[in-house]
Amino acid sequence: MDREQLADFLRRRREALQPEDVGLRRGPRRRTSGLRREEVAALCDMSVDYYGRLEQRRGPQPSEQMLAAIARGLRLTLEERDHLFRLAGHTAPARTALRSDHVSPGLMRILDRLADTPAQVMTGLGETLAQTAAARALFGDETRFEGFARSVGYRWFTDASARDVYPAEDHPLHSRAFTADIRSYLATQGPDSRAAAIVDALLAESPEFAELWAEHEVRSVHPREKRLQHPEVGIMHLQCQFLIDPEQGQTLLVLTAAPGSESADRLRLLTVIGTQDLASRR
Repeated sequence: MDREQLADFLRRRREALQPEDVGLRRGPRRRTSGLRREEVAALCDMSVDYYGRLEQRRGPQPSEQMLAAIARGLRLTLEERDHLFRLAGHTAPARTALRSDHVSPGLMRILDRLADTPAQVMTGLGETLAQTAAARALFGDETRFEGFARSVGYRWFTDASARDVYPAEDHPLHSRAFTADIRSYLATQGPDSRAAAIVDALLAESPEFAELWAEHEVRSVHPREKRLQHPEVGIMHLQCQFLIDPEQGQTLLVLTAAPGSESADRLRLLTVIGTQDLASRR
């Protein structure tokens, strides 16, 4: 681990980022060149003390998980991410055609401008990599999971709480949709992939999944308009829009409501809840 070069790289990338680049407002009294350390720490979802020690050349060796969070927070390119990993004494993550946990700076810039909207970046396996505050208020923090549980499809069949965001009468439709999604992704990844391992685990753990898997349904059955619910705002009718990054194999999911509708009012309330939750976490 090269602490001096790591500290210099982090500081220069922080100073190169402007508040507008990450969806923050520039206050009239701002004198800092680039972002403040506390702003970068919040973007990376880590403590200010931890990030500050890295810039001061006295921090511990960051884990690969921490480095991935820093790469997203600093909006690094793939080349810059790989450089960051090497400076920290790690091997750069392998780049495979359809499997990457690194969100491109361009996609992160779009996400930053959707702060008042439920939106999140997901892999082809349904693993959430980044969320807006409104998305966290609706779905919970989906970036906290590890192992197979990172996949929303796996959680759907193994964790009853994963279904709470959808009305019970819609569960059969979503079960079919998640099964079809997993099958489609498995076809692109092959029998030795992580997707195949998840399928094996679900066949062993979930009779419902096993029954649906045996039907070999391949069509996409996800509705473009979904009913989602939240304990504080009730049921919302939301439209799903998708922006696909083919190079990274990732999808930006954005949820919106028809203007002037009751769902739009509830969605605005959800955004307030998400902002308050984010402020309390910081």
